[in-house]
Amino acid sequence: MIISKTPFRISLGGGGTDLKAFYQHELGMVLSTSIDKFVYVTVKRQNNLQDQKIRISYSETENVNTIEEIKHPIIRETLKLLKINHPIEITTMSDVPAKTGLGSSSTFTVGLLNALHALKGEKLSKKELAEEAAHIEIDILKRPIGKQDHYAAAFGGLNVIEFYQDNEVKIDPLNITKVQKRDFFSNILLFYTRILRDSSSVLEEQKKETINKMDFLIDMRNQVPDLRDIIEHSDKKLSKVGSILHEGWNKKKQLSSNISNSTIDSYYKKGLNAGATGGKICGAGGGGFLMFYVEDQFKLKLRKDLSDLMELDFSSEDEGSVIIFSN
Repeated sequence: MIISKTPFRISLGGGGTDLKAFYQHELGMVLSTSIDKFVYVTVKRQNNLQDQKIRISYSETENVNTIEEIKHPIIRETLKLLKINHPIEITTMSDVPAKTGLGSSSTFTVGLLNALHALKGEKLSKKELAEEAAHIEIDILKRPIGKQDHYAAAFGGLNVIEFYQDNEVKIDPLNITKVQKRDFFSNILLFYTRILRDSSSVLEEQKKETINKMDFLIDMRNQVPDLRDIIEHSDKKLSKVGSILHEGWNKKKQLSSNISNSTIDSYYKKGLNAGATGGKICGAGGGGFLMFYVEDQFKLKLRKDLSDLMELDFSSEDEGSVIIFSN
């Protein structure tokens, strides 16, 4: 039996420039951090006494005898890619619901690969793990998503991630102290809108419109060095982070008609009126978690004005995907 633990992420800037439709023309760049909310994947090699050869438990339960019968696309294609055909049981648990903008499908893919490779007695580097996870979702399953989530889940930490035309990806961790990191993350609050959405519907339109929205995306990418500079040199006033997030959110909404809606706009306006200096919807958009940057003196009012939403208490995380049990 193997158990992997893989973190979710929040993207702070540059989202959308990790799509191939963008970085095949321009350098892609995002600022992303993993958080201490996780997907746990348990894999166990079974004997031949079970009625079904493959047993899978996630939000649904599957008991089948062949890989081709598996309905869960990521599990099916991962087992095929790794040529695992012996009796097996796979179980998943998660701290956060899927379809909420924190990179759940990519986090799960990375965690599943990590666990299955460990079951085979193999250990991949974090880079290999991220590349293989991106290959499954983007190349095999043809999902219209970017690569940043796979690298955030595999590597962990607060990083600038760059995407090059030749498909090379560079991870550059921010150089900050524990105190700087604590001060920065203490001003970021996450609220669950309870709106679930399929990111593919949002990203499909965004992907098609990328070439027509290059100016917006370049501006969003160019915010990343500014955000990094402020975070690494917190004496430059961290409150500027909020205004940059706000500017990025207004540009992001121009990329697709599905990124925001009247409910999200209403909650966002409430947040600003309560004292937040900026924020954004996490992930592709359309629902999930709203993120705000707010300083201490306004947190109480913000929480009160958004009391009909559930706040997610979180902190940063630095390990990325790890194996926490191996028997």
